[in-house]
Amino acid sequence: MKKFFVSLAAVATFAALPSFALAAPGADPQTTVAVKAMLDAMEVRKLMTAQFAEMEKAMPAMMRAQLASVVQSDPGMNAEKKQEALAKIDRMLPSVTRAVGKLFRDPTLTDDMIAEMVPLYATHYTVAEIKELTVFYRTSLGRKMLSVTPRLTAESMAVGQRVVTPRLGKLMQDVMQDVQKP
Repeated sequence: MKKFFVSLAAVATFAALPSFALAAPGADPQTTVAVKAMLDAMEVRKLMTAQFAEMEKAMPAMMRAQLASVVQSDPGMNAEKKQEALAKIDRMLPSVTRAVGKLFRDPTLTDDMIAEMVPLYATHYTVAEIKELTVFYRTSLGRKMLSVTPRLTAESMAVGQRVVTPRLGKLMQDVMQDVQKP
């Protein structure tokens, strides 16, 4: 059952860590004010809240699948023990899901994420550039860009899959042919 809790912690941790949450050096006060104004213009708080809500919806299935995989791959468990473990997971999952939901709805989570983002922007942009970006994000084109970007990203990923998947399939066939050669 230790594996259950370790897996649960891993799923929750990795699912909740956007790639931009890496620590960066602190920013000076002027830069901090500028970055926070830009993030406000970008409606980052609103976007994060929506993103966390989507993650909250996806978490039960992700946790169930991950934990079931751990149980199913445990060579020390027979079929009966695996069924018992899966049943226990199913009984515990609702309370764990509520706890994860509470975590995602905690307003300090967004505050902490924004605090961590400030030095990242400060590392890559000057105060003048941050102010220019803020002005841009407040324009109608900037607003449109912010509203269209999630859809564009999803559509671009679909294009990437359509273009890359057949090529990867061919590559994998070639690799398998090489592996199967005597």
